[in-house]
Amino acid sequence: MIETWRWFGPSDSISLQRIRQAGASGIVTSLHEVPTGNLWTKEAILERKALIESHGLTWEVIESIPVHNNIKTRTGNYQQLIENYKQSVVNAAECGVPTICYNFMPVVDWTRTNLMYKLPNNSHALRFEMTDFAAYDIFMLEREGAKTSYSKEVIEKAERSFAAMSDEAKNALEKNIIAGLPGGEGSYTRDSIRSAIEEFIALGTEGFRDNLFAFLNEVIPHAEKAGARMCIHPDDPPFSLFGLPRVVSTAEDARKLLAACPSPANGLTMCAGSYGARGDNDLVGMVNEFGSRVYFVHLRNVIRESDGSFYESDHLDGDNDMVGLVQAILSEEKRRETEQGSENLIRIPMRPDHGHLLDDELNDKNVKPGYGYTGRLKGLAELRGVIHAVGAFMQVR
Repeated sequence: MIETWRWFGPSDSISLQRIRQAGASGIVTSLHEVPTGNLWTKEAILERKALIESHGLTWEVIESIPVHNNIKTRTGNYQQLIENYKQSVVNAAECGVPTICYNFMPVVDWTRTNLMYKLPNNSHALRFEMTDFAAYDIFMLEREGAKTSYSKEVIEKAERSFAAMSDEAKNALEKNIIAGLPGGEGSYTRDSIRSAIEEFIALGTEGFRDNLFAFLNEVIPHAEKAGARMCIHPDDPPFSLFGLPRVVSTAEDARKLLAACPSPANGLTMCAGSYGARGDNDLVGMVNEFGSRVYFVHLRNVIRESDGSFYESDHLDGDNDMVGLVQAILSEEKRRETEQGSENLIRIPMRPDHGHLLDDELNDKNVKPGYGYTGRLKGLAELRGVIHAVGAFMQVR
């Protein structure tokens, strides 16, 4: 695997030099300054690529070229936005950055309710608390029909939780959910998110899936011709929020997506933390089944709870079989090497996804939730040890 690090561009408080010192060789980043839907020019791509390479690093993955909501709903100027997307993908590949991670989540991007969940060792993790999310949905957003999305037990807990919340806690909860997290796209007011939710709910799950497939069938042929590899990121969390359709949450979703557009340019991002937030997703089995179409990996672990809540654990200490997952990914790389030869091998970039907030950055206002330096450095070191140990074991077997 190629060890990479997510970097948020020149404004990121974590410098490229510090990333190189962490031991990563590759960068995962985007042109965050380009508004969603606008064309990525070759000049802008090459300028960012040159900056990364000047620090002895390589730009391994674009995460992401965002997909505009008009494309997802196929409304407004969606056709022009798709044309921009096609050309952006081609430009990226022709500039030597062919691997593109993207997502097709409706309205909200990755979502957490608590950005400072204290762990027993006093570090802080990101958490999705179902009770608090339901409390927001039912009693603050007051979404029509919201109660039908939750069990009676969750609703009762949410009502008690909401009654006990201070105004400050309610404001923080709303900000966490609708203001947007790092790398996500856009933010909402309470009124605007209600309107957006209604539009996507009206599509229904299959209607929304059809829109994803229509997008892929327009973009993927251009990506394949240019040598680009598109790898969709799963829904995070991998179940419905606000009653919205979710179409990249399970192995069956992945099967449908790959079958709908059977091109080598149509691939997956194996995000262990996202897929792994569902206990019915077998991550190792998914890599074994879809390995030839896995082009990017996020290694992150979670501890799941029975009501759908979860928090992000240490990378090697959670409900996901991280060692088994690493072995499956290395086996896929070995298969590729056998079939393609070492000169043509497409290695799989991985990054330590998120990290705990540790004491040395606790009061640093520049730290993005989940994207501190020390927590990810710890995660990368732990994962590197597993990768080396598993790789050595596979060689002597």
